[in-house]
Amino acid sequence: MLTLSTLIAVFLYLIATTLQFQALKKQTKSSALIKIIAATGVIFHTFSVYSVLHQPNGINLGFFIAGSLVAWLVAVVVLFSSLRHPIENLFIGILPMAALNAALSVWGPNLGIAKIYQGGLIVHILLSILAYSVFTIATFQAFLLSKQDHALKQHHTRGLVASLPPLQTMERLLFEMIWIGMILLTASLITGFLFLDNLFAQHLAHKTILSIMAWILYAILLWGRSVLGWRSHRAVRWTVSGFFLLMLGFFGSKLVLDIIDF
Repeated sequence: MLTLSTLIAVFLYLIATTLQFQALKKQTKSSALIKIIAATGVIFHTFSVYSVLHQPNGINLGFFIAGSLVAWLVAVVVLFSSLRHPIENLFIGILPMAALNAALSVWGPNLGIAKIYQGGLIVHILLSILAYSVFTIATFQAFLLSKQDHALKQHHTRGLVASLPPLQTMERLLFEMIWIGMILLTASLITGFLFLDNLFAQHLAHKTILSIMAWILYAILLWGRSVLGWRSHRAVRWTVSGFFLLMLGFFGSKLVLDIIDF
């Protein structure tokens, strides 16, 4: 069942991506069918994620399994957000990422070790994954915003630009995501200090320092937006820089530790 559900999820994700890409090329509105296919892919991905996470001797948060969990959560958030905002073009980047991570969690190297986590630690881990997922979406949104801003300055109003909401709406959506991500990241750091014995222990120091640095970058970005009126170019650069630090902290340290354990 695990193999079958993962195969179906990957297939549906790729079908939805292809249909969305065709809609983008034709400059037509995304159909409900694309969302239904993507949602069905998410359902099968849910079973896949649950199966690889929960093992007889605990929860396995190995590198590829954690990647699948993050990709699943990103797909869920974007899918629900697309019901309120016209952000379906994010499917083109996010759904293939979810398909790849789902496949790697099942057929890639098993780099993790299943462990039993206490309640407080589970809260910290979930908040960290939620924060990383939201900032992943914000980064995709930032890339779209950058493309849109560049095209408008070159007076190109067809193709991708024609299918996106107005620039001001795109900026507002980006900063909404960053605010949500900041709240989750702040809660993640607080619960880390509360429930972990030592956030600056040797195996956690890099993750903690990089996460704090990312928090500072995002805080400066939100301050610059509120006080100095920073717009698209600065927003994109600071968003991507913060995400790069988070990616190094979340996945970089996990990869190194999992390889050492492996």
